[in-house]
Amino acid sequence: MTGVDGLLAAIADVGRAPSGGYERFAWTGHDLALREWFAAEAAARGLAVTVDRAGNQWAWWGDPDADGPGVVTGSHLDSVPGGGAFDGPLGVAGAFAALDALRASGVMPLRPLGIVNFSDEEGARFGLACLGSRALTGTVPAERLLGLRDGAGDTLADVLGRDAGVRIDRYGHDPEALARVGVFVELHVEQGRYLADLVSDEAAPVAVGAAIWPHGRWRVDLAGEANHAGTTPLAHRHDPMLDLARLITDVRAAAEQAGALATLAKVEVEPNGVNAIPSRVRAWIDARGETEAAVRAVLTGGSGPAPSSTADFRSVPGGRAPSTADFSTRRPSTADILSDRPSTADLLTASGGLGVTKSAVGDGGTNSAVGGGVAGGDSVLAGGGAPDGLRRWELVEESWTPATVFDPVLAARLADLVGRPGSDLPAPVIGTGAGHDAGILAAAGVPTAMLFVRNPTGVSHSPAEHADPDDCAAGVQALTAVLADLLTAPTGPAASAAPAPPGVGGAR
Repeated sequence: MTGVDGLLAAIADVGRAPSGGYERFAWTGHDLALREWFAAEAAARGLAVTVDRAGNQWAWWGDPDADGPGVVTGSHLDSVPGGGAFDGPLGVAGAFAALDALRASGVMPLRPLGIVNFSDEEGARFGLACLGSRALTGTVPAERLLGLRDGAGDTLADVLGRDAGVRIDRYGHDPEALARVGVFVELHVEQGRYLADLVSDEAAPVAVGAAIWPHGRWRVDLAGEANHAGTTPLAHRHDPMLDLARLITDVRAAAEQAGALATLAKVEVEPNGVNAIPSRVRAWIDARGETEAAVRAVLTGGSGPAPSSTADFRSVPGGRAPSTADFSTRRPSTADILSDRPSTADLLTASGGLGVTKSAVGDGGTNSAVGGGVAGGDSVLAGGGAPDGLRRWELVEESWTPATVFDPVLAARLADLVGRPGSDLPAPVIGTGAGHDAGILAAAGVPTAMLFVRNPTGVSHSPAEHADPDDCAAGVQALTAVLADLLTAPTGPAASAAPAPPGVGGAR
């Protein structure tokens, strides 16, 4: 196998679980093996590899300090428990394949090209998604991140110092590395069925990202009383598993009422013995929606704004499905896109840093609700539904990411470049309910775009996640065309986008 298929095949056995999915958690042996693979693929292509203060890997074709800022692509290599083969690795492998195609076509870049492997995007080990990009941009303070603990009780600081070779005293916000990024384009498998469900005369293997829905994570601690399962009468028990059962149904009812999505899928039980009544249950809730109001309505009750008719993640925040017409039709030059990016010196000397929107992150290590769970110490409450949302539960917000709208001018430009096979139509422009490092960079002021590759099942975060080889190839072809355009467009405020060199056209 060659190209992106061969690159994905080379790492197919790393972290494979009995389920057929993957267990590639940040900074474990599997993740470190993937980081070695990334460095080796970069070295084989003569790229200069660096690691920033947040532990993210960068491979550069050209010198971003002398000739930047540059054009960057890539994604992540870690996974959720039982994750699929494409979420993240497609973007990294596709980046190397696109670089190979650019060189084979004789592209002579006018600016550097970077490939990035973001660390701990999924948040499966330490509970905070996009951890590497949040650290890079300063969205979350380094001391907060270094204090996060995994399931074994190890802090991120412990793990980085012991296993990763990352300097703890310099960990976190890295404005110098961020300043090298003039524009970021992430290739990703679609996590949904929008492309798969298009009618035949509108079919497209690749779409352009418009926006990421707002989303957050909350923790609930449910206190109980440990006791013997065989000797404690039911009437004398304080069993927090009954509170958990009510919480689960409340989460579903609150999401339905709010017109949002909410999931309770991670639980810790203490002491977790089959013959012991638990002393405590800890549960985590993930909530997302088209608007912040809809997500907050899950927590407080009521309904969010009426959802759009496209319940398959087609809509931008605001409740309607986006189209290319929503975006500017002016095709900007690369100089237009890069002109607002400050220099490294500007970032290092500017008062107030990058002006990154801070995430409302709670104290993940504090059992602030122990002794209750349900506000007021109630046990399971009678009655159905959740008219007050989750208000009666003592929720601790562990992360919040506001809605992210990707650069609309850049999105329109990419939609035109990528197109659709056998048609003059632009590529579809769609939103997503899944979070990405691209969203963190966009919030930090980096012009950012995403390309989504068709997923015939729509399934993700599962061994059933899939993308056909032909569609993966189409995704790499689209990424190659986009990179060629961004790398070779002439400079100057009035310059128009240059046509892609022969052999690197889009999917038309």
